[in-house]
Formats: sequence, structure tokens, C-alpha cells
Amino acid sequence: MASSPLTPSSSSLLLAKKDVGFSSSSGATSLPIPAPDFKKMASKKILSATTRQHSKREPSTTGAVKTGMTMTEKILAKASEKTQIIPGENVWVNVDVLMTHDVCGPGAFGIFKKEFGENAKVWDREKLVVIPDHYIFTADERANRNVDTLRDFCTEQNIKYFYDIEDRSDFKANPDYKGVCHVALAQEGHCRPGEVLLGTDSHTCTAGAFGQFATGIGITDAGFVLGTGKLLLKVPPTLKFVMDGEMPSYLLAKDLILQIIGEISVAGATYKAMEFVGSTVESLTMEERMTLCNMVIEAGGKNGVVPADNTTYQYLQDKTTVPYEPVHSDGQARFLSEYKFDISKLEPLVAKPHSPDNLALARECKDVKIDRVYIGSCTGGKTEDFMAAAKVFLSSGRKVKVPTFLVPATLKVWMDVYTLPVPGSGGKTCSQIFEEAGCDTPASPNCGACMGGPRDTHARLNEPQVCVSTTNRNFPGRMGHKEGQIYLASPYTAAASAVTGFVTDPREFLQ
Repeated sequence: MASSPLTPSSSSLLLAKKDVGFSSSSGATSLPIPAPDFKKMASKKILSATTRQHSKREPSTTGAVKTGMTMTEKILAKASEKTQIIPGENVWVNVDVLMTHDVCGPGAFGIFKKEFGENAKVWDREKLVVIPDHYIFTADERANRNVDTLRDFCTEQNIKYFYDIEDRSDFKANPDYKGVCHVALAQEGHCRPGEVLLGTDSHTCTAGAFGQFATGIGITDAGFVLGTGKLLLKVPPTLKFVMDGEMPSYLLAKDLILQIIGEISVAGATYKAMEFVGSTVESLTMEERMTLCNMVIEAGGKNGVVPADNTTYQYLQDKTTVPYEPVHSDGQARFLSEYKFDISKLEPLVAKPHSPDNLALARECKDVKIDRVYIGSCTGGKTEDFMAAAKVFLSSGRKVKVPTFLVPATLKVWMDVYTLPVPGSGGKTCSQIFEEAGCDTPASPNCGACMGGPRDTHARLNEPQVCVSTTNRNFPGRMGHKEGQIYLASPYTAAASAVTGFVTDPREFLQ
């Protein structure tokens, strides 16, 4: 058997991992303090080390040279109205956008009213974005009540950006409804470089693809932000991931982030920023960068971030008129660790049950018989994800051998599935290719079965089945049944597996 990309060998993807403490990544002379070995130190000692550096490099107004900062540090420094901050420091941050949805919104609104008063007003009605998306198309009364609670609060507060749904029998009859919050935030222009975006959902980190600080918070913190527009945050240290090499045609960003999580584990980036750079990252589209940042939370990360560039600016051209200020890491910025990858050597991957870091090559799992395939969610339900799946179905020329569920993330994605021609298809749309392949009809846009949900949720795992999914988590019970087995994969691998009925390396159809 060929070696795994995690095994040190001539084919190993990881070129180098450098524990640099808080020394500069540029090769210049580091601070006059020995770089501590963070692997052997408790978190308390890490804070002590950063404090010691801070005392020797105290910012001043007398022209003293300041220490370089990472993107994340720069964004938080600006948001806290400071000229200099360091990892471990607690700062009061001004929030640019707060997002909440039907699962956490009611609780956050309740805490806000309890602490600030029944008649209190939110700090800024145009900076709160409310997006029902999780448990929408269900007969569950409590789930429906949550959406009603959102509506009542937003009407009372005159919230500008409330993407409501009233007629659940036909999502198209709701002019304001969007779908999955993390994709809708980007499509509606709420993601902007240099800003701070907080959300009551762990995958809020998706927005880091736009060069901003984006992270998930709890309902208590959200209640406080609703009343003040501020939040106390600890500045995270930054891990740097340098990805170079030409991206093989059979890989997608899902493979990249699965590789990283497999490399560092689900706890490897706990309360750390993950900054993605390199020629491979620069070549990615915005949707692919969103996939990359989406799953940093599965590595324990506080936030993920990709430097804004022309790809970012072009995407935002018709999305927002709000001015923004991109930031980039200084040449002398200090990174806790640096990982280097040669992406040209990477093969298609899956995360086996029951953890996102249970990594394996797709071809090593070719004997795993599956019961269904799920393509959707904030991770794998974007337009380009469905285009990728359609490409595999088209190339294979076969019908699927297992039920294949398709859940577009948003209304816009759903429309793209039915209207955009797939390159090389002779003008066919994704929906036509899916129908010819025998897939399930694309469902109403929402989070679907990614988080299980009520028993009548579309495509929920109600039986102990094996599923290949483009979602983000595969813990027991994540998609429904506690004995279900979920293999996380890219849309390429998911579609290839649907065609064969086994976990399948997409190169079987793409080469």
C-alpha cells in the first residue's frame, strides 16, 4: 500500500513544520528573548511568555519601532482602537457585523432583553444580520416557533437585514429568504476585508476567506454585543499555512483543509488563528477559499483568514458599497508555527468516522460500501460545489447507485443549479445532469441534514447508514442517527462515490 500523505516519505505532502514561537517568519533577527517551546508549556506559561515580550516592546508615541503584526492582530488592533496588540492580550473590540440564526437567535434576544431591558434597542439596527436557515422546512412546532421569535424581534427592532421566510411550502414565494447563513453573508455583501464579523454559529469562521476576523460566539456574548456593539476578546496567536504548487485538477479546497486537520488534529489550532497563504491559495476562487476557512473550527481554530487580493475585490464589486480597508501581515509578523505544503503531491482524501481528523486517502477506502451521498451545507453546497459534482457525473456517463441528495446552500445557488451551463456539457445545467444521473431533485435551500435536525428534515440519517458527505463534521449523531457513519469528502469524491456505491477516488472519472 502506498504511504499516506501523513507518513514521512518521499511523497509526503508536508514539506516542513517550523515551531517559531513568536519569532519573525522573515528570517530577520528575532526579539532578544529565547523562543519558548510552546508544545511543552501550559497555556498559562504561553501567556507569561507573550507578556514578557510585551514588556520589552511596549508601544510608545516617541517613535520607537513597533513589533510587526499578523493580519488577525492588525484587524483586532484597529477594532480595539490600539496601535499595537500581542497574542494573549484581552481587548474590547468594536463589532462591524453580528449574525444570528433561528437556532441561537431567540436565546440571544432573550439575554439581551433580560440584561438591557424589555424596551432596549440594539446598538445598530443595520449591523445585525438575522438569517433563518437551520430548521426551516419542518413540521416541528418548536423549530417553527424559533423563526417566529426572530420575526417578532426584528419587527420590533426594525432590523434592516432580516432574511425572513413565512411560506415554508414554497421557499421561492419568500422574496427575502436566502438560505444558509455563511454563504448568504458573502452573497449579500456582509463580508468585507479588515472588518470584525461575529456570529452565533461555529462556522462563522467561513467569512475569514474575505480577509476579515470572523468567529463564532455564544448567545450570552451575542446578547452583550446586541446591547453594546462590543465584545472582550483574547488575541489569538497565529499559525501560518503556506500552500504552494499547482492544484491538481482532481482536488478541491475540501481536500486541502482535510489534509491540514489530519496533520494537526481537531485540537491542533485550539484558540489560534489560521492564516492561509501561498501560490495555491492565491489560485483559489472565493468559494473555495470559503471552504478552506469554513473548517478551521474543526481544527479548534479561533478564526481562519486568507489575505484579500484582486480575487476578493472582484467578488465584492457588485456585492457591497460599504468602504473597507484590507490588511496584510507584516514582514516581521510573529507566527506561533509555520507549516509548508506541496499541494501538487496531494491525493483525494476523506475523513473517516467519527472525526474530521481521521484522515485517509480516498483510494484506501475503495472497499467501503456506502448507502447514500449528501451534497450540501455551508461547506459543500455552494455553486462551484454542485458544478464539481456535475462534472464527475457528466464524465462518468453513469447513473448513481445510491440515493444522492442535493441541498443547495442558498436561493442563489439553487437558481445557479437550474440555470448555469456546466462547462463541457454542451449547454446542460447541473439540474439536467443530476436528473440524468438519477440524483434526488435539488431540495429547498437550507442547512438540511448537516446538523441532523427534526426527524422530518430532508435527507436526515434516520437509519444507521453509511454516508459520503460534503459537510463538515462526522461525529456520532451529527446527521441524525447515532450509529450512522459519515465520510467527509469533496464534491468530486462524493459524486464519484455516488456512481460506484463505494468510497471512490474521483480520478477514476476525472483522468
